[in-house]
Amino acid sequence: MTDELSTADRQFLRAAVELARDAVAAGDEAFGSLLVDAAGVTLFADRNRVSGGDATRHPELAIAMWAVQNLSADERRTSVVYTSGEHCPMCSAAHAWVGLGRIVFASSSAQLAAWQAEWNLAAGPVASLPINVVAPTVPTSGPDPDLADEIRALHAAALGV
Repeated sequence: MTDELSTADRQFLRAAVELARDAVAAGDEAFGSLLVDAAGVTLFADRNRVSGGDATRHPELAIAMWAVQNLSADERRTSVVYTSGEHCPMCSAAHAWVGLGRIVFASSSAQLAAWQAEWNLAAGPVASLPINVVAPTVPTSGPDPDLADEIRALHAAALGV
């Protein structure tokens, strides 16, 4: 379900999309994410890095790992993760386990699954589940319909379709 996104939310989502663009340019999958504190300061940003063979090198997992090492529980709880694509189950669980706050995503897992089906791609080895199925208490906002076409094009470019 899409909640109303603020101007700041949209600016941070744009930064996440640019990180996804960087990932595609580097030969990786089209995902980028950033962690923002309660004051609106970007603390950590990363892109997908799975092209080297480690399928767990998602930016959302990197954020969770960085946050637990560098932030207090209160700082984690009041932070926001902005991401180009809705968290996978692994990243949703990591997010919840370390106690991060709200997640704002540009595109949903349902959108990605539909695009992959349209492109006749096989499903991945892990079920595509919405964040709140895996982490029901994490507040979420997304997808952003204004970014859908751009995100779709980035995934198509990354997949060569």
